[in-house]
Amino acid sequence: MQRQLDAYNARNLEALLAIYADDAQMFEHPSRLLASGTAGLRERFAARFKEPNLQAALERRIVCGTFVIDHERITRTFPGEGPGEVQAVMIYEVAGDRIVRAWMIPGPRQLHAATAQA
Repeated sequence: MQRQLDAYNARNLEALLAIYADDAQMFEHPSRLLASGTAGLRERFAARFKEPNLQAALERRIVCGTFVIDHERITRTFPGEGPGEVQAVMIYEVAGDRIVRAWMIPGPRQLHAATAQA
């Protein structure tokens, strides 16, 4: 899933979408649907790519059969809160070379103290 992380960090929407199956689904673990299909993923990623400081750093990766589990540290701008970081576990189910389902387990947000909004 390095291609996915690289496309995300490059904000290359078309390259990122090409890694997902046309009918892929993204969930907040365990089952809250965040996006479905290319159109839903496009909308979600396009909105995220507007954030000026967006960057995901891989902390650890585990590959087990058709699943890839990434522990990521994501720098972003939280709407109404400001810049900060969040750690997340991302679970990707892969068929062939495309992601068919993804689950996100977000950790607590940590706002950057110098720029946190009151």
